[in-house]
Amino acid sequence: MLILLLFYLLIPACIILICRKIQFLSKIGPILILYFIGVIVGNMPFIPENAFKLQDILASVIVPIAIPMMLFNSDFKKFSVKRSMITFLCALIALIIAVIIGYMLFSDYLGEEKHKIGGMLAGVYSGGTPNLAALKLMLNVKEETFIILNSYDMLLSFLYLLFLITVGIKLFRKFFAFNIFKTQKHIYTLENQSNETINCNEPDPYIGIFKKKNIVQILKAVGLSVIILAVSGGVGMLVKEEYFMVVVILLLTTFGIAASFFKRVRNLEKSYDAGIYLVYIFCVVVASMADISNLDFRNGIFMLLYLFYVIFLSLIIHAVLSKIFKVDADSMVMSSVAFVCSPQMVPMMAAAMKNKNVIILGLSVGILGYAVGNYLGFILSELFKIL
Repeated sequence: MLILLLFYLLIPACIILICRKIQFLSKIGPILILYFIGVIVGNMPFIPENAFKLQDILASVIVPIAIPMMLFNSDFKKFSVKRSMITFLCALIALIIAVIIGYMLFSDYLGEEKHKIGGMLAGVYSGGTPNLAALKLMLNVKEETFIILNSYDMLLSFLYLLFLITVGIKLFRKFFAFNIFKTQKHIYTLENQSNETINCNEPDPYIGIFKKKNIVQILKAVGLSVIILAVSGGVGMLVKEEYFMVVVILLLTTFGIAASFFKRVRNLEKSYDAGIYLVYIFCVVVASMADISNLDFRNGIFMLLYLFYVIFLSLIIHAVLSKIFKVDADSMVMSSVAFVCSPQMVPMMAAAMKNKNVIILGLSVGILGYAVGNYLGFILSELFKIL
């Protein structure tokens, strides 16, 4: 287990060094490479059977620590409540349309729990796994159905992120009419409708990371973030279990924002880069948790098609609605990720997009999704009973 832990902690550093040396891999980026490595290693026979305990602990703790660290030196003057609400409603409407249309297409092939499957998809793709687990109990879903659906969700969520990281981000930025231009230093930037500038080829932030000044900054940021996580987790323990994650993420975001208004915290420049490294660790850990052998493609093919249809149709509808209501590309993509993959994936996508200005929007949309997920899933499940 110690070797596996060291692997998770050090493999991102190795990939960063390799990407620095090989230009082709640098264009792909560490996140995508780490996902592939995680899936391959996680399905190797030499992985110990009790590895899930370590994976679950790391996956549960790393991103909550990273969230405040990535917010400490952010500029929240660019955050807009109005834009967040418009983006959230676009994502929500797109999801409802996709779930209903998909149900009408595939319901005859989903078995006796078809209405429950439709409800769970509405919940998991507006909130996340906590909503899926809650709806399982609310709707009294069979274990077999829940396990297959959850397994397919992990697989398709990975393919969805793979699509966004490889071509989706560039495709949507082009669809939303970004103006691409070159600076004198040959650094490409993108300027969206909100006139926010996004640096798409920043110098390697990890050069000189072990200098005393940078180490001190990172230790301070990690320490403060751990304190924030402890307080948030403690408060979260006071509410019902199904609301635990909602409360924790809300408090992590709130405390992270509040801390950023203190100059000494805002000047911790390496806080964001250290947070990104934690996200890299999270990527390889989560990818290694995907057990390909448990996917029953033969008996659950139509459930798989239903999930695929909901994810990608909702993405298309979401893009069209965002275009109509003048939501910029990065906000649209980030809110989609917050819906489909839950707020925990927001920091990872911000790193892939090289745009930390949309982190707070993604977290806000994701928290709202958590809040409505159980209600939406139950309502649609009841609606599907009479269709």
